[in-house]
Amino acid sequence: MTKYSWSKLMFFMTLIMVLALAACGGGSSEEGESDEGSGESGGEEGSEGGEDSASGEDIYNYEDYNTVVANDAEPTGEGTLKVGLTSDTPFEGTLNFNLYQGNPDFEVISLFDEPVFTMDEDFQYTNDGAMQYEVNEEDSTITFTLQEGITWHDGEEMTIDDYVYAYEVIGHPDYPGIRGATDGFTLLEGYNEYKAGEADEISGIEVVDDHTAVFTYTELAPSLTNGGVWAYAMPEHHYEGVEIADMAEAPETRENPLGFGPYKVESITPGEAVVMTKFEDYWRGEPQLDGIELSVVSPSSIANAMETGETDVAINFPTDQFPDVSEMEGVEWLANIEGSYTYIGFKLGEWNEEEGRVDYKPDEMKMGDKELRRAMWHAMDNDAVGNRFYNGLRWKATTLITPYHEAWHNEDVEVPDYDPEMAKQILDEAGYEDTDGDGFREDPDGEPLEINFASMSGGDIAEPLTNYYIQAWKEIGLNVQLTNGRLIEFNTFYDMVENDDEAIDIYQGAWSVGSDVDPYGLYGPDVPFNYPRYATEESTELMERGNSEEALDVETRQDIYNEWQELMVEEMPVIPTLYRSEVEPVNERVVNYGIEIGHNEETLPYQWGVSE
Repeated sequence: MTKYSWSKLMFFMTLIMVLALAACGGGSSEEGESDEGSGESGGEEGSEGGEDSASGEDIYNYEDYNTVVANDAEPTGEGTLKVGLTSDTPFEGTLNFNLYQGNPDFEVISLFDEPVFTMDEDFQYTNDGAMQYEVNEEDSTITFTLQEGITWHDGEEMTIDDYVYAYEVIGHPDYPGIRGATDGFTLLEGYNEYKAGEADEISGIEVVDDHTAVFTYTELAPSLTNGGVWAYAMPEHHYEGVEIADMAEAPETRENPLGFGPYKVESITPGEAVVMTKFEDYWRGEPQLDGIELSVVSPSSIANAMETGETDVAINFPTDQFPDVSEMEGVEWLANIEGSYTYIGFKLGEWNEEEGRVDYKPDEMKMGDKELRRAMWHAMDNDAVGNRFYNGLRWKATTLITPYHEAWHNEDVEVPDYDPEMAKQILDEAGYEDTDGDGFREDPDGEPLEINFASMSGGDIAEPLTNYYIQAWKEIGLNVQLTNGRLIEFNTFYDMVENDDEAIDIYQGAWSVGSDVDPYGLYGPDVPFNYPRYATEESTELMERGNSEEALDVETRQDIYNEWQELMVEEMPVIPTLYRSEVEPVNERVVNYGIEIGHNEETLPYQWGVSE
């Protein structure tokens, strides 16, 4: 079975720029697959209006804010919602869920199209969407049933063939996109043969009638109903005559995109704006707005656009601006936890390109001694970092499964506390001593120990945050120097990290997580995104068990992932530093709008409206 999830991983890569920059600096947003964004997170210490003794600035807690607007008035059924997409670059314009790559496009598509499935707060598919599903564990099948009477924006009725068509396009050898290797595809019988061009159809798909299909899998895995099964239909009639290889650039995608959501596209200003109007035949009911106007707004202008009323809702608002505008009149701030974490990574091996897997060799690597890594963890005061640099909107991280996945996050795991004296003791006992009196420790063999730290440029916080960590490690006697003597531009940084550049011993990065809690996509032995190059039999076995048929039992899966989180704290191939939250400003005239996790019928886009 192929465990490497390209769909999830490419989502991570579209996210990585904003996440990494936000990790080191302020954090505007651009990203990927919900597909999701950059942000920051609420503090363990203090709440709104509190004071941090180090900075003297307000400390905020995302839990003090609503996830749904407080305006409970009845929507007028009229008016236009002005949505600001915060970005310093245009959206690409690949406006189809099956073909897009970057988050800006995802945000646009989400206003006129929608997934066929809904999810609950634990990211489990529910049967509240256009499509229902039923799992049969005995014969490893899932039956999909599409509701009748759902139409595309051009009036054509949606059928189950439109759902099957998405698989046929994504699995085709000429498919130009980045999806198609999650378990929802690769575990489908006949999919891999179809993908390889060895078959003309996917044998595991049986269309029963216009609204029903049965998919047969080689085995069932928990990830299938946690986002592994593909969630989007594709209008087959709309792309009639278009070669699959040309679909991403075709007018059907870029100029006349088609969906079945509550609003339909009327006009597009490429990369800059989209005007949408009410789709009166929307399957859930008539939308509460005449239309939506989306415009790209630069991070430097978005706060002013909210203050002047030019924008009603700001997607991907730069969270580092929040303290300066938190009292803005006429605006309600929503906040929620975000599925992201910042971390310090240690290079513990290399990527073997020929074998397509990690070559884990800690005995040969400078950072291979986990006692050295443990001491570095004790030296970092990430509670203070969250308050001082992010006003509490990020906070100390503990494990590699974030509290965004609340049902899976192990809050009982004990992690190294901030304790510089303990750090010094650990280093002393491990043989790291200052033998030449220069103030820096040598390694246990008495050789100079200079640790090269790669950190990215970007944002006002990048440099002072990096300097904080360097100083913290210096105070316990470690000579940590910036790789190349400076902060590194984003693209160069990741080229160096991905290619295991010898100039990097440790690095500061960040990841966003998808709907499925499975960590294999970042830490599996055959995954290029396993940047620390860490791979042990115990870790791999736990991750594989966590997405096996055994783990279809939720409690069993929780036990497995609890054990994996404990192992990662013990082994610490990376040190999670900060969790984060998002904040989103909404004009007080807006009703029925929310950013909560999980399906809520009352805040779906067709319910959005404005009050008198």
